Amino acid sequence: QVQLVESGGGLVQAGDSLRLSCATSGRTFSTYSMAWFRQAPGKEREFVAKIYWRTSSTYYADSVQGRFSISRDNAKNTVYLQMNRLKPEDTAVYYCAADTVRPGTYDAWGQGTQVTVSS
Repeated sequence: QVQLVESGGGLVQAGDSLRLSCATSGRTFSTYSMAWFRQAPGKEREFVAKIYWRTSSTYYADSVQGRFSISRDNAKNTVYLQMNRLKPEDTAVYYCAADTVRPGTYDAWGQGTQVTVSS
């Protein structure tokens, strides 16, 4: 059982940077990976980035490759999403998620944090 709380969203201009945080609690030792997803109004949920908790290996969606970076701090039980060179297309609610039972099936979710990028 893992609890997730996102923070760091806000209003920024295109080209700016923003860092999202996901604080975790509970049985984080059983977590296979942490991931960020996003969803814009009228759009389906989209995968953004993931990091394997034990190894720190990372994977990114093509749309954010080279601009976003996911990282972790095991001592603080926190994962981050550093977002650089933001575009209006990045505007969405961003969610933190974890697969604690079955690898690849995200069963724990945060409440979401809004990111709005103006042009």
